[in-house]
Amino acid sequence: MSSEDVTRILVVGGGYVGMYTALRLQRKLKQELRQGTVEVVVVDPEPYMTYQPFLPEAAAGSISPRHVVVPLRRVLPQCKVVIGEVTALDHEDHRATITTLAAEETGDGAVEVAYDELVLAPGSVSRTLPVPGLADVGIGFKTVEEAIGLRNHVLGQLDIASSTRDPAVRDAALTFVFVGGGYAGVEALAELEDMARYAVRYYHNIQPEDMKWILVEATNRILPEVGEEMGRYAVRELRARNIDVRLETRLDSCEKRIVQLSDGSRFPTRTLVWTAGVKPHPLLAATKMPLNEHGRVLCTPALQVDGVAHAWSAGDAAAVPDLTAGPDEPRALCAPNAQHAVRQSKVLAENIAASVRGGPIVDYAHKYVGSVASLGLHKGVAHLYGRKLKGYPAWFMHRAYHLSRVPTFNRKARVLAEWTLAGLFKREIVSLGSLENPRAEFELAAGTGRHNEAS
Repeated sequence: MSSEDVTRILVVGGGYVGMYTALRLQRKLKQELRQGTVEVVVVDPEPYMTYQPFLPEAAAGSISPRHVVVPLRRVLPQCKVVIGEVTALDHEDHRATITTLAAEETGDGAVEVAYDELVLAPGSVSRTLPVPGLADVGIGFKTVEEAIGLRNHVLGQLDIASSTRDPAVRDAALTFVFVGGGYAGVEALAELEDMARYAVRYYHNIQPEDMKWILVEATNRILPEVGEEMGRYAVRELRARNIDVRLETRLDSCEKRIVQLSDGSRFPTRTLVWTAGVKPHPLLAATKMPLNEHGRVLCTPALQVDGVAHAWSAGDAAAVPDLTAGPDEPRALCAPNAQHAVRQSKVLAENIAASVRGGPIVDYAHKYVGSVASLGLHKGVAHLYGRKLKGYPAWFMHRAYHLSRVPTFNRKARVLAEWTLAGLFKREIVSLGSLENPRAEFELAAGTGRHNEAS
């Protein structure tokens, strides 16, 4: 997969940075791609990019799962999309080792890809701690599969609570614990609590006050991105909905589905959602790239890997100096969030195109404009351009901002249509947990000889 006549740009990762960078390279290098002098190869284990800010709404049923993801092959027709995982990088020799789905099936081994320019954008993974029992019962909230699985799980717990006479089983089923007070934890809890509160009206023996929703946060505030004042408002709003917000509290254990907190609380639960931060992708540690103390790739303001030629990075994987920081923050870095990732990818693509064509490159500088967060249907908080919003205006701003940021007009139109229909009709409260094991019914029939006419 190497040619001396072709400049190959290898993009490792198809998330925010990977997809947006490749998308812009398609436009900037249109002539070169058409002539075959440049080739852009995007490698990712999944054939789609997940727009993560929409995961809470997908979990609540406001958006269909297929509209939260963007198919890479559809939006990147001028690029070569490889569904696989980069397992090794030899940047001195400009070669990457990729394990593809076909290699796993045929046993032919990994594929080696030669490249000229490297974009490291593998993103991040959930950061877990050595909490006893966490690996056995914890549920993540970083992928669309986890979001939809959590929705089915919550609705399934309502079914369990409704059909049991055992008070211990009922209490555990109706207790939902979320660990982590950042965007993912707060928005997921708020949206799912909203959905569950609506759903229980269809259960004759469950009342909203029977459910226990608990948010555990190790620091003294939630949603630090929206500011201290809006963070306090968010806590008041959640507590007004009978959500138990526990600040300066840690999860000590969750063995055998018994949650034990650092404040001494101890209670059974069948739902423990872990959203306590992320960490850089393990691939970065396997490379010889310079990393900072948090495992992110050290980069220059121009998004080049510091001291490494023909290597670039941005987003969650990169430690990029924040040129807009004040004099009291001489070593400030850009926060690893979607706002910076999308904007960095634009500059990154421009610089790579300039490097290929022999032009000048520029530095990335973007002052953080603020944040928006949803607290459920028609509820939210926002801190944008110094202005603070809460309630319905903040919720509307949250939807408007993310609708403008989700890639492709196709996705924008579909999401807007779903929101419109959701405002006209009642919520869907169907659990499709059987989708997680679609062959179960067939296996049962094959194992017992049962036929449809006998069911």
